[in-house]
Amino acid sequence: MGARRSHLAAIAGTVVLLVGLCLLIHPVREALSHAAHGDTTALREQLRGTGVGGIVLLYALMLAHAVVIFPAEITNLVAGFTYGIAGGLVICATGWWLSALITYAIGHVAGRPLLTRIAGDERTASAERAIERGGWLALLLMRLLPIVPFSFVGYVAGATRVPFARFAWTTAIGELPLIAIAVILGSRLEHFSATDPLIWATIGGFILLVAISHPVVRRMQRARQRERV
Repeated sequence: MGARRSHLAAIAGTVVLLVGLCLLIHPVREALSHAAHGDTTALREQLRGTGVGGIVLLYALMLAHAVVIFPAEITNLVAGFTYGIAGGLVICATGWWLSALITYAIGHVAGRPLLTRIAGDERTASAERAIERGGWLALLLMRLLPIVPFSFVGYVAGATRVPFARFAWTTAIGELPLIAIAVILGSRLEHFSATDPLIWATIGGFILLVAISHPVVRRMQRARQRERV
């Protein structure tokens, strides 16, 4: 009981710290506002010429995403534009991985009540069943599919007591394709060319992930319908 209270206090402290970062530190609050409104131009202008400070700001945004939801692709696009493909990939892969670990910890301590409040009973139960039945492959697929919210996977995995090591490595691998797609497109924002083969390859990769999503969602819907019968 004492250990659980200590864990709960630690998670609560982390959440308070992240919210404090969002509300009290002006650059973070400003960047979060740009991200929440999908304003890539304003966020790029804020980061332009800031050097290491801009990298720190991007990390702050990704960690804050564990408790303040906004389109994750915004930071990836801007990272690619500002720091190039290699730099953007390193920043976003590590930042989102750390953010995912925070969501796992929150889900682990807060449990199912948090999930049902965020997503509702039906969606939560469906995600729980998918992870329990599918094991590591289900976790990997959830990271690969663009239709699944990033933080939600961590909440579910933590609440269902998925082994931490399994969650960590499936996230590290599964997050890369979507991050790479956004970072590469971001790197081409200023000099976009319809004849750039890298752009078309990236768009093709995204279409492939969307195509994979369709049968997976249909299968989950059929499973849900069978359980209702």
